[in-house]
Amino acid sequence: MSNPTEESIPPAWAKAVPGLADQHRKMVETLQDEADVRPRRGLWYEALRKVPPDQVRVVILGQDPYHGEDRGIQQAHGLAFSVPDGVRPPPSLRNILKEMQSDLGRPSSVSGGNLTSWAEQGVLLLNASLTTRGGKAGVHAKQWHRFTQTLIDYLGRRPDPLVFILWGNHAHKHKKDIAPHHIVIASAHPSPLSAHQGFFGSKPFSHANAALSRLNKPTVNW
Repeated sequence: MSNPTEESIPPAWAKAVPGLADQHRKMVETLQDEADVRPRRGLWYEALRKVPPDQVRVVILGQDPYHGEDRGIQQAHGLAFSVPDGVRPPPSLRNILKEMQSDLGRPSSVSGGNLTSWAEQGVLLLNASLTTRGGKAGVHAKQWHRFTQTLIDYLGRRPDPLVFILWGNHAHKHKKDIAPHHIVIASAHPSPLSAHQGFFGSKPFSHANAALSRLNKPTVNW
């Protein structure tokens, strides 16, 4: 088993968010005996590593990391909804990319299903639970609740306006944590179970860019 101390929280986030470092230490202790954590140790905080706190422009809230593999490669790599190179997009991600193409009228600019290019433009792809157990969904959700709630509270109270994209009921519950000066774009979840009930046709990407323009911030090349 990998040494759990290999996982570390990005210093900029630990400094910016009071209490986050303490929550991290508790999570390391809680998960120290877990042999098959997804994503693997070293990738738990990849979303935070890709986007320093002062560079966040858009927040997309996910729920739980992927717990499976595709052709021997783990699907989860620390960014909500995203998969690493070489992994075929799961159904929800396929629907996200389909809606993006319909919304923007052009093919996806991302490589396969890897959304790292979004993160590099200030899109925080944050799951409510940052890990799960291989082959099982939602196993660590309760353990991560305080950590991610601390993060969401910080982002929701920030004076600098952000754009929040909330897909599905689980994400919609966090509307109460987001101050009114932020812009919230909410719709159904891209899962095949709900995509035809308000996700397809919702145009979240063009709406997000329009919101960023109103805030005098650079738009995202989705």
